[in-house]
Amino acid sequence: MKSNFINLTTENIQQEHLCCIIRTKKFHHGINAKKQWLNKRLNEGHVFRKLNEKATVFIEYAPLETAWVPIKGENYLYLYCLWVLGDYKRKGYGSSLLAYCINDAKAKGKSGICMLGAQKQKSWLSDQTFVKKNGFKTVDKTNNGYELLALSFDESTPYFPEKVKNPTIENKELTIYYSMQCPFVFNTIKKIKQYCTENNIPHSLYHIDTLQKAKELPCVFNNWAVFYKGIFETVNLLDIKYLERILKK
Repeated sequence: MKSNFINLTTENIQQEHLCCIIRTKKFHHGINAKKQWLNKRLNEGHVFRKLNEKATVFIEYAPLETAWVPIKGENYLYLYCLWVLGDYKRKGYGSSLLAYCINDAKAKGKSGICMLGAQKQKSWLSDQTFVKKNGFKTVDKTNNGYELLALSFDESTPYFPEKVKNPTIENKELTIYYSMQCPFVFNTIKKIKQYCTENNIPHSLYHIDTLQKAKELPCVFNNWAVFYKGIFETVNLLDIKYLERILKK
């Protein structure tokens, strides 16, 4: 299909929208934080490709070696996000974006592409049913329902470190690891911090602001991870109702 797609660059990133938060006309701290984060990643081979319209139609991926995820492997691309929402669904945009990523990986001599999935689809993870139809297979699993999906070109496979497969931490209070890779994170963290402070809920919020910190995380991570009572809960961003359900455990 012929469509007008563009890639974000260090030259155009300030003028372009990010697809995720496109309805607001007001200044949004999350958008600014994401652009700052992304601008530093673009020279590392990070790709953000989107439909050149005011729409949520985009793909975002990076070399696994510089992707902010605790996944082991060599010569792979890591697929953070692939989203097509609203009236743009079922028009071939997702297939076009994924084909671009696959062709890019092959042109760069990569061994394959991988992404985070789950035995039960998570609302903040890209559609794994779609990528499985396009050749991705489960190559590793955690003991709490998450999966590593990969499209391998040479039979090599990435994998989860053992601490990621069995995620626990010593800290028993609400603990959240987050990066600014997602523009929704900024306001979500602000709301959680305010709620916990007002309700005297002990909490630890860890800003993952370096590649090294991301690679050393004790759990699966796309840009967010939640623990409570030392047990891993979710990679889903939390609203207050979801947080309250976790705190009742």
